[in-house]
Amino acid sequence: MIKMILFRKFRVLILMVFLVACTMHIMIDLLPKLEKRAAGPETGNGGCQCTHNPSEEAGSWGKQRARSVAEQGWPNKHTLRILQDFSNEPSSNLTSHSLEKIPAAGERAESFKRMKQYDGAADNQKPLIRDASGGKTVAAPGIFRLPALFEHPLYKTDLPTLTDDDTLFNVNTDIRFYPKAAGNQEWHNEANVEEEEYPPTGEVTAESYPNWLRFHIGINRYELYSRHNPVLDSLLKDLVTQRITSVVMKSGGTQLKLIMTFHNYGQALFKPMKQTREQETPPDFFYFSDLERHNAEIAAFHLDRILDFRRVPPVAGRLVNMTREIRDVTRDKKLWRTFFISPANNICFYGECSYYCSTEHALCGKPDQIEGSLAAFLPDLALAKRKTWRNPWRRSYHKRKKAEWEVDPDYCDEVKQTPPFDRGSRLLDIMDMTIFDFLMGNMDRHHYETFEKFGNETFIIHLDNGRGFGKHSHDELSILVPLSQCCRVRKSTHLRLQLLAKEEYQLSRLMEESLLHDRLHPVLIQPHLEAMDRRLRLVLQVLAVCVEKEGYSKVVEVDDHHWAREARGGRDTATHRNPGHR
Repeated sequence: MIKMILFRKFRVLILMVFLVACTMHIMIDLLPKLEKRAAGPETGNGGCQCTHNPSEEAGSWGKQRARSVAEQGWPNKHTLRILQDFSNEPSSNLTSHSLEKIPAAGERAESFKRMKQYDGAADNQKPLIRDASGGKTVAAPGIFRLPALFEHPLYKTDLPTLTDDDTLFNVNTDIRFYPKAAGNQEWHNEANVEEEEYPPTGEVTAESYPNWLRFHIGINRYELYSRHNPVLDSLLKDLVTQRITSVVMKSGGTQLKLIMTFHNYGQALFKPMKQTREQETPPDFFYFSDLERHNAEIAAFHLDRILDFRRVPPVAGRLVNMTREIRDVTRDKKLWRTFFISPANNICFYGECSYYCSTEHALCGKPDQIEGSLAAFLPDLALAKRKTWRNPWRRSYHKRKKAEWEVDPDYCDEVKQTPPFDRGSRLLDIMDMTIFDFLMGNMDRHHYETFEKFGNETFIIHLDNGRGFGKHSHDELSILVPLSQCCRVRKSTHLRLQLLAKEEYQLSRLMEESLLHDRLHPVLIQPHLEAMDRRLRLVLQVLAVCVEKEGYSKVVEVDDHHWAREARGGRDTATHRNPGHR
């Protein structure tokens, strides 16, 4: 009996010690918060707490570390060192931007300041404004080049008048093929439901369509989107803010890509971060074994827009919560089964693909946040068929063999006699694509696509640019072979390249300014920006040699859209190349 009483007292004692220990542990955790709140009125911030919560879902995975990040707002240096262990490269802890860079207004301000410093002596020529305090004039702050570039006459040329044959969709007839979008008003921004206004007749107007559908409607024979289309900025915002409702793996391809569906029924292709911005492609790597880069997709869209091609679908960077926005919404069991927790307590997954889809090449968050690029989908193939063409300057994709164009200096003569390169603008489109790829350092351009509706009289879509911006210390001159062999370029392209080589419209500064608007800024490091200026000079040098050898009129062709007028049954049918052209 006495033993039983002593045993019970011992158990009660143990329980009391446990409760006291738990209470002390909780008090220790709460003490820093109480001290900070008590110091709030004295410091003038009213005890305001940061609410940045990058990992509120990670608790379900046993992530006490993520919970502490959410409780304390911005993590301290010690916490960042713990959370940034996601790469084999020691420098990755200093170069990732998913936690400490994204919302940092100060970081953007520093970039703006750095851009102003580029002007140097040109500051004296800045417009002056009157100081409100009293008569003194000061230089106007924030003088940026992009608005001035888009107001330049070269960026204000008009397209031919569009007919039904020149637009991909007819709003009044083709839109019925979008059953979810055309008949459902749930696409509207969930955050502004109260603010939406609908026509009194109850009919849905084109202006009320979701931004992704308005983007599709705007595609025509000459461009994916117009220069000043307000839908573009809204669509880029949607790619970053729309709620993700479904995720599946994209079939095919050598590396993992995800198809993400949004609340407004729009879709985008997600390429996750695989390398830090500073990591260059090793010199011993073949072009076909290189990793794809999410920031290359983002930068390619901005470069394409600055060159005024407008042939890359809109792309935006986004910070994705792997737990809440991928694992919890996917119905792809193969994808779901590849999620795991790394030894560093980060959420990881690897999916299924031909290369780099294993635990050794897993994609890991910090702790469950990951950067990626989101490229807006083009219209469904059932509604707008696309034709895939083999690039005549395709590489061999072999370790030892060379392609024909690498060994035959007269290869271009054969190409120009082969349809569709023997007429129209297709050869000039290839030259545009060549310049575009060289500026990025992209060697992986094996095929290209066009919209089937427009036949051969349309532009080339610049898809899949993830292997660009791999090297900034090396210029791959073999990418320029089509240009040096054919010695042909559009006049508008040539003039814009010359403009972008000038000090007041320097390509690197325009790119830096344009990329400031992306959520994942900085998208490119400075050496990549400087490499574009260097490569632009090389392109102009190649064209200068061509002009000297063959004459300006044979090298620089006026893009007057004769081929488009012929496609519409116009009177001008002289679309074949002049006899003087090789």
